[in-house]
Amino acid sequence: MVSFSTAQVTIQPRQMDYSYSGVLYNSEKTFLAALHTNGVNFGYRNGSIRKYYLTNYTDIDIGTLKHPKEYNQNIRTQSVLHNISSAGAFTYGKQNSFFTIRAGLGAKRYFSEKARRKGVSVALTYEGGPSLGILKPYYLDLRKFNGDRYYIQSVRYSEKTAGDFLDINNIVSSSSAFKGFGEISLVPGLQGKSSVNFSFGDSDEYVKSIEAGLMIDVFPRSIPIMINTPNSNFFINFFLQFEFGKRK
Repeated sequence: MVSFSTAQVTIQPRQMDYSYSGVLYNSEKTFLAALHTNGVNFGYRNGSIRKYYLTNYTDIDIGTLKHPKEYNQNIRTQSVLHNISSAGAFTYGKQNSFFTIRAGLGAKRYFSEKARRKGVSVALTYEGGPSLGILKPYYLDLRKFNGDRYYIQSVRYSEKTAGDFLDINNIVSSSSAFKGFGEISLVPGLQGKSSVNFSFGDSDEYVKSIEAGLMIDVFPRSIPIMINTPNSNFFINFFLQFEFGKRK
């Protein structure tokens, strides 16, 4: 007589391991758009994914950098008070517009795994590098009189034109934004940024993130943006940056 015994076998489901031991992607290429305390920037970033938590990158951006006291006048009020029939926006007391081109070498270091958090990862980014400041003369359309008639003349600030340039009764509007590009001057400098990066989305293939942080620009001399307001050679701004692109 043969007897059979039945053994009970318990099968444990395999646990998914979400910890990364290697690199799924080698690179990422993204476009940048940022708002900061005194201007805007647009740029491009090329990243090299070294480890699952570390991406080294280079980037370049171009944007505006305004003086903290720079603001547009209320033209509608001015036009009523001074009987100007074709008034437009202008910035009183401004002598130059200032733009910057920045190049940076930086890193993005993650503190959380997006796979575990189901769609959100947090990283610290930091970078530094050279910058190139671009000074462009700021022109105003001024009202000039010839006998009993008046005409409009585009004028930039100088010691000779200071009286007319700063007389608000003569100002009609700012001149064309393209006026003065043939008279630009360059100022080399240095720049640095540090921020917290929040990356969103269930797919690691696409980059969609928001960065919030601090940026600094330093130049060897004071940047003459305003006339009767102290100017500085360094700018510190808070910024909010949007990044979007793709990994490979």
